Amino acid sequence: MQNQTETVISANQDEIREILSQTRTIAIVGLSPKPEKESHQVAKYLQEAGYRIIPVYPKEGEILGEKSYRSLAEVPAPVDMVDIFRKPEHIPAIVDQALARDDIKFIWTQIGLVNNEAARKALAAGRRVVQDRCTKIEHRRLLA
Repeated sequence: MQNQTETVISANQDEIREILSQTRTIAIVGLSPKPEKESHQVAKYLQEAGYRIIPVYPKEGEILGEKSYRSLAEVPAPVDMVDIFRKPEHIPAIVDQALARDDIKFIWTQIGLVNNEAARKALAAGRRVVQDRCTKIEHRRLLA
């Protein structure tokens, strides 16, 4: 059986460039309101780079000037990408929520976050997947 922490499914560099270029709105699941947290720093960078950020964090009403939602299902606006900052065991449920929406085309998990089973499910549903990469680092490297 494949180790869930070994990244075996992920987009390549050209696909990542294309995904970041096609994305306008990013729902960030696990976006912390605390400025010292990586999720906050990444979201702030992406917001400053011109992306619309939609926080998905059940304990806050607003983060980085945007209304926060308890789950992806509650987000009323169209979303291009979901960027996940939750532990690997939470990824399948988040992917299921993303797949329940027609608008989310891209599913991204941050550095150290891998769930190959959820990635396979997303790919089978026609979504594109990036695992174990940082949106901020990749954006800086490929588009800045």
